[in-house]
Amino acid sequence: MRRPIKRNRLKLAAESQRLVNLSLAVAQSASRLEDLAWQEKLDLYVAKNLKQHHQEILDAAAENLFSAQANAYEVLVETLETISTSAIFEVHGQKYCALFIAAPILAWTRFEIASGAIPADVLASLSKHLYQHLLVDQAKLRLLPNLYSIDQLPRNHSETYALMERHAMALLKNSTYPVEAERAQTVPFLADIRYLLGVVTVPMNAPLFQWQTLDAPYDCVKAKSAALEEWQQQVEPLVKNLLPGCGVELLLPEAYYTACREADIKIRPASIRSAAFYLTQTLGKEPTELSVVIAACGVQETPGQIDEFRISFCLRQAPEVIYGVVWPLYQAEDQEAAMGSDENGSLSGDIPDILVECGITDIIQLEEIFAMEFCDDCGTPLFADREAELVHPEMPEDTPAPGTAHFH
Repeated sequence: MRRPIKRNRLKLAAESQRLVNLSLAVAQSASRLEDLAWQEKLDLYVAKNLKQHHQEILDAAAENLFSAQANAYEVLVETLETISTSAIFEVHGQKYCALFIAAPILAWTRFEIASGAIPADVLASLSKHLYQHLLVDQAKLRLLPNLYSIDQLPRNHSETYALMERHAMALLKNSTYPVEAERAQTVPFLADIRYLLGVVTVPMNAPLFQWQTLDAPYDCVKAKSAALEEWQQQVEPLVKNLLPGCGVELLLPEAYYTACREADIKIRPASIRSAAFYLTQTLGKEPTELSVVIAACGVQETPGQIDEFRISFCLRQAPEVIYGVVWPLYQAEDQEAAMGSDENGSLSGDIPDILVECGITDIIQLEEIFAMEFCDDCGTPLFADREAELVHPEMPEDTPAPGTAHFH
């Protein structure tokens, strides 16, 4: 199940209650016909609030459903994601479907991961490869002319809808790029995601992607795998020029929220590996000289629920936490996959396996669930030390901060 959008307790207004009731109606419908009828009404109310930028009404409805009505919560969030990234527009009497897409790029480095403007010739090449390997002939594409960090993405569904609408209409009317607001400063990380964003339009009811045109037996998995392989082979050299000094992995361009979720999941192992590499190289230590403390963290509103693991790196013979990595959980099954124990009581799961792969064998898992606390001054997550105290990570003096050195 998706994690909640917000945890603010908002008074449920009439419009929020209407959204709650319609989501429950969709979740509880007993037939496809009933389901479609309720879903159409829910789509209309969600679209109205997105267009009017009433994000607080949408968030209040989702918060109301999260703890008590899991199925209805999923219905509402899926509707929010669908309506904020796809729409039907009419231009010169012709109706078109538009979809907001993202092409995630996983990147890791000891230096700085770039973001910002994409040169026009590179943007044209990226568009060409999207047409060749993923989109149908009828599709029109406009890639946004920037490489975005997560800090620069739309902050909510209303902003996502507004961005999609502006660029879809500009594409359909063949007008220039809309003027965008100044983007937030990128926070440096050793491993992070960069996003190519774009809008695809097609005539009403036409397919968008090549795998939608398959004949029987309709093997979309195979078709998507082949498209991803071609995308990676052709586009990786272009991306490496945009991100000098970085290792990269390209993911399949998909609908915006689907692509972002996949990237969030795939970046987690790279975050641990890049941290281990940075610490051993920067401090001149062997992996066996590092120690790791793993703490489960959650929020007060959902006691007992683990929302993320915080991974503290220490020097084996010192008590201080010198670096930290957050492993967020997105689905219920993520927790068991990330951390567990085998029949002998030894730690198992993705996190211990990656640490051992990196050469780190001194791994401690704390039993309690900690609050998701942050530094009041800089907003950095606090990480647990061996004594189960939440502390601010501090590298030894005179150590370059991770991700702040420029690549030359």
